[in-house]
This record gives sequence, C-alpha cells and structure tokens, in this order.
Amino acid sequence: MSVSAAPEQADFCGVGGLQPLAQCPCRTSEAVISAGSLRAAVSLSVCQSVCLRVCPSVCLTRAGGGMAGWGGFFFSLLNYKTEKYVIAENRRIGILFRLYQLAVLGYIIGWVFVVKKGYQEREEAIQTSVITKLKGVTLTNSSETGLHLWSAEDYVIPPNGEQVFFIVTNYIETPNQRLGYCAESFRVPDGRCQSDYDCAEGEAVIAGHGIKTGVCLNSTGTCEINAWCPVEYSERPPEPLLSEAENFTIYIKNFVRFPKFEFSKSNVLETSDDTYLKRCSYDRETHLYCPIFRVGDVVRWTGHDFQDMAVKGGSVGVLIEWNCDLDKDASECNPQYSFTRLDMNQNNSATSGYNFRFTRYYKDQNGETYRTLYKVYGIRFDIMINGQAGKFNIVPTIIAIGSGIALWGIGAFVCDMILLYMMNTSSYYREKKFEIINFKKDRTKSKDGKAAHKEKRSRKAAAGKEAANSKKPEENEATVESQQPADSRGPTIPRNTGQRYSAILSNQGAEPRHHITFSSHN
Repeated sequence: MSVSAAPEQADFCGVGGLQPLAQCPCRTSEAVISAGSLRAAVSLSVCQSVCLRVCPSVCLTRAGGGMAGWGGFFFSLLNYKTEKYVIAENRRIGILFRLYQLAVLGYIIGWVFVVKKGYQEREEAIQTSVITKLKGVTLTNSSETGLHLWSAEDYVIPPNGEQVFFIVTNYIETPNQRLGYCAESFRVPDGRCQSDYDCAEGEAVIAGHGIKTGVCLNSTGTCEINAWCPVEYSERPPEPLLSEAENFTIYIKNFVRFPKFEFSKSNVLETSDDTYLKRCSYDRETHLYCPIFRVGDVVRWTGHDFQDMAVKGGSVGVLIEWNCDLDKDASECNPQYSFTRLDMNQNNSATSGYNFRFTRYYKDQNGETYRTLYKVYGIRFDIMINGQAGKFNIVPTIIAIGSGIALWGIGAFVCDMILLYMMNTSSYYREKKFEIINFKKDRTKSKDGKAAHKEKRSRKAAAGKEAANSKKPEENEATVESQQPADSRGPTIPRNTGQRYSAILSNQGAEPRHHITFSSHN
C-alpha cells in the first residue's frame, strides 16, 4: 500500500454528508484523509471531530444537514435555548456584579419594603367630612358707624360651618345708600368726563357703580349716574378694625373613612368628659386630638404675621393628612396638620389679599328701602383632607419581589454583554459559554465510538497472538528497518484508520502538501 498526493479539489469532508473540501471552510494544515479506496474505512465521527476542533462555528452548521441561507435561519428558530452556567474567573466583572446585586438588594429592602411599604395594599379613595365652628367677639369704634359689637354671626361668612369659610378682619362701610342720582367716583376711569358728550345716556359705567344719565358734572369732573347713592368710599383703613380677631378660635371636626378596609376615625378625642373641648387647645405634643385652633396661631404657623395679613386679607390652607398603617394598632393612625398661605406672600402686591362686598338692607319709617354696603377684608380658610391607608397583602408583595428579581437579572445581562462583547478576551468566553447539542447525532457518534472501541480491542487481541507466534522474525525485521535512512521511510499508517492518524511526508522533491491520499497497489 502506497501513499500519493491528490489534487485539492478531490478532497472531501464527511461532515453532514460528503462535501467537497473546496466548499468546506474547515480547511487546515492538518492532514485530512481523502476520498479513495479507504474512504469507506474513514469514520464519519473522525472527520467531524477534526472539523469541529478546527472551526466549530461553521462545521456545526454543516452538521445540521447542510442547512444554509434562509432555510437554515428558519429551521434555527425551532431550536430551544437553555442556560449554561460558566464560572468566569474575572475579578473586575465579579466585583461589578456583586456591587450591582448589593444595590438592588438595598433598593428592594430599604426603599420598596421599608420606606414605601411595597408589601401593602393601598387605599387612597378617602371619604371625608368636615364641620367648622368659630367663636369669639370683638368691639369696633369708627367715626362713621360708632361702636359695633362683632360676634361669630357677623364676621363668619358663611355662618353654617362649611369646609371653606371667611373671617372678617377689616372693612369699609358705606351706610344709608338709597336709589337716586349722584356723581360717579373719580377713581373710575370710564366715569370721568369733560362734556356731556362723554356721558352717553343709558350707558353703564365700566367697573363703576351705575348708569350714565347723559350729564357731565363739572364740580367733580365725572358723569352723573343713577345708582345707590352715595357711591362707595374707597379709603381702606390702614390698621385692621378687627385686630382682636387673632384670638378667635376655630373648631375643625374631621371624619375619615377608608371603604376598602372598613376603617374610620375622627380627629376628636373620644372621651366622656364634656368639658374637655371647652378648656383644651391644639398642641402637637400634648393635645393632638383637640381640634381647636387659635386664629393667630394658624397664621403664624404659615410663616406670616396676623396683623399684617388682616389689613388686606389673605388665604390660608389647612391640610389634614391621614397616613395609616393598618398592620399596626388603630391608635397609631393619627392626623397630621400642616398650614400654608395660598395667596401671594407679598402684602404690597396688587394681587395679594382677599376681599369682597355684601350689603344689608333696611326700611325706614316711610317704607323706603335703603342699605349699608360693606367691602370686607379678611382671611379665607380652606380645609383640605388627604390620606391613604395600607395593609399587608400577598399580591403586592409578590409583585415587589418579582420586580426585584427582574432588576437582579438586568445586572447579569449587563455583565454578560461586557464579558462576551466588550473585552479583549470576549471570543474565548463566548466559545466557553455557547454550545450546540444534537441528541440524535451525539447518540450516533457514541455508537460509532463503541464500535470502534470493540474493533480496537479485537485487533489488539489478534495482534498479541501474532506477536507471540512470530516474535523473533519481527525483531529481525525491526532491526533492519531501523538501519534504513530516515529519508527513505514512507508515511506510517495506523492500523485503525477510523481513529486518529498521522503522516510523514518525504522531504525530497517538491514542497509537501497538506492533503494526502492513500491508495493500494497489487
């Protein structure tokens, strides 16, 4: 049996069927057994193992039955991918991954569960009711009206205890107004005139007090109007007339209910002592459940002074918050009060303050109607209720834990991307991580291996017997063979051509080729 070199295009690789080597990318400097008389003896697994060792990514595709192009792509969609855990001894990636895990763990435990109580079911659709009541009296003395005693029925608008109410702190009074003809105020731009032409009869004065009569009064420089006369005085007192209003008290009674949990509570202390509310005053530490507030204290808690606000008025918001953890005792569900000024903070601003007008009508002895006009300044109070309740429930707990697990997986994904695609050794890690498994081909390969193993054992047994019978002739032949020059030796062919093989090419003649063929001669 001799060995001769064959042309390259005649070489074949038996991966996924016999394929010409010119079409197989798994070409290497290693010797590949070619087609010929020994092709039937070459095991498919041998050629496959060589090809897989040299370039696995391409030959694995060939092993799938020659699928390529779009057909191979669509068939690959039917494959199932499962995780393969590989321990990469890379300290930088390991430290990065552990730091991320600690951050996610701190976020889940500290923020989600401790701060936000993510294990609880929440109820924010609060049902609430507010009842207000004011008490206090004060005395005013003005040159126009003289002494006047103000009680809650006078200075509280509306007086029926609603969630929004107004307290009078300053006012301008225009008494004894009767229907008639008088001059418009010079402070009204549309009421000024130089002749009767400027006062069209029947035309209403814009932002004024009445209807023009068509006459211009030269004494005042304004149009004559049909209105409640005299018109309103426009001088506001520089000091609040009801300065003692800061000692008035506000009683705010609040009921809340969380329908989902069937839980309700009030901000008034449940006691059998009838005198408690008459002698207590709100204090955050000692009397949390005494909802009686001094007006001056409420304004002061907003960061402003009552006397300054009382001149032009203002708007104050009282917020009562109920944040209840129903996993604890009901006594720990307490109201929290906060106070803020809702209008502009600058008293000298044109937009700051709060005022409006109202009248009181009377009849004289002759049955004629007259009225007193009040332009009142004061403080508007808005009682706002807000709150939420929470109680343990397994559903939000599972959702919170699932979100944490998802965040945990993002860290592994990011570290995988860095390890597999952003490092100098990424190709090495990819080779170790990804592996394609085909059960049918692996089973066939295993059977071929077992058959080859049995054949090898039988050949060894036969070789042993032959060696025992012809020990001396073989020794003589080996001695003669060792004396031959090295250059005259041909390639050594293993007995089991289905297993690993080697070839030694002669150094004589032309440059040796990488692919050789074996042929038998009679």
